[in-house]
Amino acid sequence: MKEKVKAFLQNRGIEVEDVGTHNEESVDYTDFGKEVAREVSGGAFERGVLICGTGIGMSMVANRFPGVRAALANDLFSAVMSRRHNDSNILVMGGRLIGDTLALQLVDTWLETPFEGGRHQRRLEKMDIE
Repeated sequence: MKEKVKAFLQNRGIEVEDVGTHNEESVDYTDFGKEVAREVSGGAFERGVLICGTGIGMSMVANRFPGVRAALANDLFSAVMSRRHNDSNILVMGGRLIGDTLALQLVDTWLETPFEGGRHQRRLEKMDIE
C-alpha cells in the first residue's frame, strides 16, 4: 500500500520522502511514526502520511509531537472532517483495514480538502498543552 500511495503522490507532482520501511521484515512502527511526526513538527514537511496495521499505534505516536495533528481516517468522511475541522497534518491509515483503492481515495480527499478556519481555529489553539 505504501508504494502505491507513494507513486500516487509522485504522479501528482508531490515530492515524497520515504522514511521506510523498505522490505517485508518485521519492524517497530513507532520508529517510522516518530520520524514522520518529528519532521512535520519541526516544519521540514508540511504534511505526512503514515500507514500501519490498524493506524491506531501510529496515531498515538505521532500525536505526541508538538504541532502534530495526526488523524486516523479509514473512511472518506473522517478524512474530510480531519481537514475541515481539525486541520490535520498527518493522515494515518490502517493497511489491514482498507484496500489500496480506498487508500488512494483517502489520500486524494485529504489533500484536496481545505481547513475551514473560523471557530475551528480557536478550537485548534485550545489543543496545545500549556
